[in-house]
Parts: sequence; structure tokens; C-alpha cells
Amino acid sequence: MQTLSVIIPTYNEFHYLEDAVRSVAFAQQIIVIDSFSTDGTYELAQSLGCTVIQRKFDNFSNQKNAAIALASGDWILFVDADERVTPKLKLEILETLKNPKHAGYKINFPHYFMNRFLYHKVDRVLRLVKNDHVHFKGDVHEKLNVKGSIGQLQHFMIHYTYKGLFHALSKKNSYAWYQAGMAREKGNKVTLFHLIFKPSYRFFSSYVLKKGFLDGIPGLALAMVNAYGVFSRYVKLMLLEREMK
Repeated sequence: MQTLSVIIPTYNEFHYLEDAVRSVAFAQQIIVIDSFSTDGTYELAQSLGCTVIQRKFDNFSNQKNAAIALASGDWILFVDADERVTPKLKLEILETLKNPKHAGYKINFPHYFMNRFLYHKVDRVLRLVKNDHVHFKGDVHEKLNVKGSIGQLQHFMIHYTYKGLFHALSKKNSYAWYQAGMAREKGNKVTLFHLIFKPSYRFFSSYVLKKGFLDGIPGLALAMVNAYGVFSRYVKLMLLEREMK
């Protein structure tokens, strides 16, 4: 049986962390990398028996790469504090590690919005990887680079994506600044195409192509929030271009 390390990045996640840690208690090592929380998250992680380090946040990739350097397991599972490994997913992970056929595995993530899980709005994210020179790239929506083929697990990871509408908009705005900064560094310019077509397509993709309409009003609302996130990114890029921030 191959060993497993779990990495959980945190910042002020006191009310979420304990359930996340308990859901991955089957791992041989749990690493919490904390961005100097002020709500007791750091102390809670210590009391739960985790390996805890604090690092000033600069970007998502560097934060997780710092934790990877401490991972002793043959495999690494990345979990956020507002995520939970379900019992079925736990069994699937343990069974997979008995005879892994790939270097990494994607996991299904239904979105949680307006007090319900949207099972028609599912992201498939690479989270379980062999500990073999893996690393992240990118400041936001970071990409995990793995040497080898990628498989797909069948069971869901529970993710309390948004605590409410204002939390959703706040996260979109926060990500938008990171994405605008990255686009600015690449020399990208904003056009009407970016301001009109791209947000419209994101709405169409979320609501129609990914069948968000099957999730009722929450599916419609989330598609609109996703479109706003894209629009906000390019508005912020315009502000950076004009040196208005």
C-alpha cells in the first residue's frame, strides 16, 4: 500500500478546517500551510495533529509548492479547508492507491451555491498525484504539472464553494485582480470582444453547455455570477492599462 500526504492551504478557516482534517484522517500525513490566520486556524491545526507551517501568501502556486517540499507520502492529495472527502471517495482513493494506473487523478467537484449542491455544475480537477517532481504554475487558477498520464475518479469531493452571494462575488473580484495582473504582464489588451463576447460565452457555457439550467434558479444565478467574474477581469485589466489602480 502506498502512503498518502494531504496538503490543506488555509487562511482564517477556523470554522471549516476540523471537518476537512477529519475527512482525510486516513492519510499518513496531513500538512496545513497557513497564511498567518488571525482566527485561531493555526492553533486548531496544531491541536488536530497536523504538520503545520506558516508562510506569507504571495500566490497560490508558491504556497502549495512550499508544502509539497514537506510531503513524505508516495502520493499527494490536495484539499481546501472548505472541502470534504466523502466516505465513498475515501474508499475509491484507497483502492486506487493499491494499484495506480496513472500518475494523477482528477476528482469531481459539484458546486455549492444557495444552500444546495449543483450536481450539473461539476468541475473535474486534478487533485490526487504521485509525489514525483510535481509542482504548480500560475498565480491564480494554478495548474498542477505532473509527469505521466491522468485518470478520473468517479466519486465526488464535497466543496462548500460559496458561503453566499456576496462571498461568491467577493471571490470573483479577488480572482479577477490576479488574472488581470497576469494578463497585464503578458501584454494583453482589452477589446469589446473581451467585454461583451467572453462574459456572454461564459454564461452560455455555464447555463447551457454544462447544463446549469437543470439546477433551477441556483444554476441560473451561478451562471450570471460566472459571467460577471469574466467581465470583472477585463474591466480590472482596463484599469491597470490606464494606471487607475
